[in-house]
Amino acid sequence: MKSKILIKYRSLMVRMYSIIFRLIGLLPRNKKLIIFESYSGKQFSCNPRAIFEYLDENKDKYDYKLIWSIDKRNKDLFDNLDINYQIRFSLKWLWYMGTAKYWITNSRMPLWIPKPKNTTYVQTWHGTPLKKLANDMDEVHMPGTTTEQYKKNFLKEARKWDYLISPNPYSTEIFRSAFQFKKEIIESGYPRNDLLYAQNRDDISKRIKRKLNIDENKKIILYAPTWRDNEFYDVGKYKFNLQLDLEELEKEFQGSAVFLLRMHYLVRENFNLQKYNHFVKDVSLYQDIRDLYLISDILITDYSSVFFDFVNLKKPIIFYTYDLEMYRDKLRGFYFDFEKNAPGEIVENNEELFGILKTVIQTGSLSMKYNQFYNEFCSVEDGFATKRVIEEIL
Repeated sequence: MKSKILIKYRSLMVRMYSIIFRLIGLLPRNKKLIIFESYSGKQFSCNPRAIFEYLDENKDKYDYKLIWSIDKRNKDLFDNLDINYQIRFSLKWLWYMGTAKYWITNSRMPLWIPKPKNTTYVQTWHGTPLKKLANDMDEVHMPGTTTEQYKKNFLKEARKWDYLISPNPYSTEIFRSAFQFKKEIIESGYPRNDLLYAQNRDDISKRIKRKLNIDENKKIILYAPTWRDNEFYDVGKYKFNLQLDLEELEKEFQGSAVFLLRMHYLVRENFNLQKYNHFVKDVSLYQDIRDLYLISDILITDYSSVFFDFVNLKKPIIFYTYDLEMYRDKLRGFYFDFEKNAPGEIVENNEELFGILKTVIQTGSLSMKYNQFYNEFCSVEDGFATKRVIEEIL
C-alpha cells in the first residue's frame, strides 16, 4: 500500500515539475547562461568538463555564466572544487535550466524535461561505440523496460538535441543510425582527450601520481571494465562481479606495479581493499578518468569505450573478456569484429591475463594492430577538439 502511494506521489511530482518547467521555458533565454552536466550530475568530468574549463580559462573572450547541474549526493565533490552549481530538480535548478540558452551534457536528461524552444542542447556523448547503442540494439536486457520502450524513449530524447559531438568518422555514421539523429554532428574529436595531447602532460601526470600517493618507480595498471545490462540490484542500480583474483595479482606484481580499479559510473560497488596494502586502489570515485589514462602504463578493459581514448596515448592494452561469447552474441552485439581488430591481446581467464601482463610489463610492446587502429579511430584527435566545438556552438 505504501509503495503504491509513493509511486502516485512521485508521478504527481514529476507532472507538477514538468508543468512548472514548461512555464519557465516560455520566458526569454538568458543568452549568457550555460548549464553543464556529466553522467546525470554524478561527476565533474568528461567532455562537459573540458568545455567548461576552456570557457573558464578564456573568460576575456567568452563572457558566460557557467553553472553545473549536480546530483545532491555529490555535493561534497563540487564544494571542494569551488564551482557554481545547482542541485538537480531543486526550484532554483528548474529556473536556471528553464531559462538557460545552452545545455551541455554527456548523457540523457530525464524524459519528462521538455526542451524550451530557443534553448540549444549540446549532447557531447561519452565514448566511441563498440557495443550496439539505442536503435541498433537487437534486445534490451536492462531492468524496468522493454526493448521497444527503451528505443522509443531514447529516440524521443535524441530528438531534443541540437548538436551531437563525434570523436571520429566511424562514430558519426553510427550515431546517425543509433540515435536517428538528423541535426548537426560536430566531428571534432572528444574535448576530454585534449589533455592527452597537452604539452605539459608529463608534469600533470607527476602531480596526479603525488595526489594518489603512487610510487614513481612502479608501473601503473588501470583496470576499467564496463557494466553488464543484466547484472543489477534494482532499476538503475547495477552490480559488478569482479572476475579478478586480487590475491594472486598482488603476489605476482606488488613488487613492480600498482593496480587501479575503476568501475563504470553506473556500477555501485564497495570493494574492501585494505588487505592489499595499497597495491590495489579503488579509484572509481576519482573525478575524471582522463587523469588515470595519463598516469597509467597499461590498460586492462573489456568492451568499454575507454580503450578508444587510451589508444591516443599509444600505450599497451589488454582485453580481459571472460564473458565474450555471451556479451557479443546475446547481451549487446558489436559494430565490428572485435576479436579481429582489437588493438591488444584478448584473454579469457586469470592465468592468461597474468601471463600477458608479465610480458607487457617487461617489454611495453604494442599489438601489431595498434597503429592501424590509431589511424582509424584517433585521426581527428589533436588537442584542439574543445576549441572546435566551442567555435561551432557559440
